Amino acid sequence: MLLVIGTLPEPDLPVVAGPVTLSPAGLAVDGCRFPVTRGTAALLAAACRALEALGQPPPVAFLAGDIGLGEGSHRLYEYAAAHLGERPVGAVVGHYILPLVDGHSRVFMALEELSPRPKLIADAGFMYVAKMSGYAPAYDLFTPDAGELAFLADEQAPHPFYTRGFILKEEERVPELIGRAYAHDNAPRCLLVKGRTDYVACREGILATVSEPEVPALEAMGGTGDTLTGLAAALISAGREVCEAATLACRLNRHAGALARPTPASPVTELIARIPAALEELLARG
Repeated sequence: MLLVIGTLPEPDLPVVAGPVTLSPAGLAVDGCRFPVTRGTAALLAAACRALEALGQPPPVAFLAGDIGLGEGSHRLYEYAAAHLGERPVGAVVGHYILPLVDGHSRVFMALEELSPRPKLIADAGFMYVAKMSGYAPAYDLFTPDAGELAFLADEQAPHPFYTRGFILKEEERVPELIGRAYAHDNAPRCLLVKGRTDYVACREGILATVSEPEVPALEAMGGTGDTLTGLAAALISAGREVCEAATLACRLNRHAGALARPTPASPVTELIARIPAALEELLARG
């Protein structure tokens, strides 16, 4: 089973926890409904569709509202550390959450106590705090974009705000930044770097690049990076090897986008709706 820990931009939302359902009305968790736009909601919706197509149970979510002030993130760290052992999970994703080192350390220690330990995946704020805490090598997958990768590659930056200027973000430097992140032990077992070309890498080097199909309108569609993380997490929780799942997720996200035939104004829900068909086609190809 997949567990997703993250926040939503809902200032009055307390911590909610439980299985996730997806309908045309949006996501529902523990009696609360949320629209699918971007961020954690888009990640969850993509994971729901992929897991359903794979015949797997829906994800479980620990969610809280946070608009950047940190109160919801504090509550979420506390809840997650206390309740992680209540459900058997094969993979855990940490997503949008304020990077608080103490909170992350308590959650990480709780995860380490689980037997067997689930695969650990991080994106956005949870990826930042995993690196800040010194635990990046203990994770199985990070899913940064080129800018976030620059922070991982800077061995001296204690926070993303302090990433040094000479470590530039240009996508053509992604292979160099991947090598630098691994050289300084600031990367997990597998990296999925999102961009015009997606890179899948490990300590030994780049394993795969995915750039087709190229759908320019996806660049303007908010939430496609979140759906990519959700797809990788779903495939990992369904039993795929981590780097294999990351590579397939890159292909799947792009193929679903191509099937949607989006315009720059299209919402991410149009891509999410095509995930089952895209997955069926890709699996049939082998």
